[in-house]
Amino acid sequence: MSAAPVDRAKIMEALRTVKDPELHVDIVSLGMIEDLQVEGGTVAFTVNLTTPGCPLKAQVEKEVREAVGRVPGVQAIQLKMGARVRRSIEATGDLIPEVANVVAIGSGKGGVGKSTVSVNVALAFARAGASVGLLDADIYGPNDPQMLGVKERPEIQERRILPVQVHGIKLMSMAFFLKDDEPVIWRGPMLHGAMKQFLGDVVWGRLDYLFIDLPPGTGDVQLTLSQVIPLTGAVLVTTPQDVALLDVRKAAAMFRKVNVPVLGIVENMSYLNCPHCGERLEVFSHGGGRRSAEAFGVPFLGEVPLDIGVRQGGDEGRPPVVCDPKSGPSLIFKEIAEKLAAIISVNTYRKYEQEMAARS
Repeated sequence: MSAAPVDRAKIMEALRTVKDPELHVDIVSLGMIEDLQVEGGTVAFTVNLTTPGCPLKAQVEKEVREAVGRVPGVQAIQLKMGARVRRSIEATGDLIPEVANVVAIGSGKGGVGKSTVSVNVALAFARAGASVGLLDADIYGPNDPQMLGVKERPEIQERRILPVQVHGIKLMSMAFFLKDDEPVIWRGPMLHGAMKQFLGDVVWGRLDYLFIDLPPGTGDVQLTLSQVIPLTGAVLVTTPQDVALLDVRKAAAMFRKVNVPVLGIVENMSYLNCPHCGERLEVFSHGGGRRSAEAFGVPFLGEVPLDIGVRQGGDEGRPPVVCDPKSGPSLIFKEIAEKLAAIISVNTYRKYEQEMAARS
């Protein structure tokens, strides 16, 4: 006598006991369960997390297997763990209609390592499985191609620009269109036009995340971006000393004035581990980034050390997240990316809840 077939309703009931660790909502209500199939005692399905590379993925998988395993009649579980990044911004017409999230990375002043953070965080997202683009919007000092070791130029296809693909991300930069040592001397209207072109005339395609490496300060490029596309939010990069903290506070205030959420603050060059004795040296003081985050009521994403390997990697086009992924700084960039992905996911869900409540 064959065993009774497994009840699909009981499978879904069991899965409702498992909650997303960041959203604290059950995975069935969040629409994470797909392709549920039951054949005899074998149950097969996919769980799509809201962020690639979720640090609690193993925990979710364990809880899912245990919940389904308790359903009477289940003999085997064929589980696939995936990810589907949710859109945090509205479709943006002809500019970037297939981009789900746009994150600006800025700073109040130059020299704080904003591009280093932008490049390595974008790569960390890509290594986790996300589809990622990086727009080097620092018109006056574009450095991202050098940091990524890119020598080729973008191609033109049907009067649109194809971004250069490198280490799994799509890259566009003003540097591709300049001669060596050629300065950019542009005023506001030209900057506005360039930003619209880098968004609308570039074939970005479907992206989970587009990171925009902004120029330092609070000028025309920042204002243009806030006007022409909806931004998921901004990440601010600072160093620990007081003069940098004053400027990052101005940048935070600017983003709030244009209704762009500040997703978090990164403290770069936070400390130096002496290569000779191992002593930790706080060259530029320490902890200012965390204090600024607390003062503004935003998340603190992490402390990146002043590291020779990071500097060499940027100069030589060998970003540590890709070329030395097990190094201390690379693991810190990975942790920053995980925190940022979780923050975006939570904010997106809260926005969705508010919209649903407003309609009811």
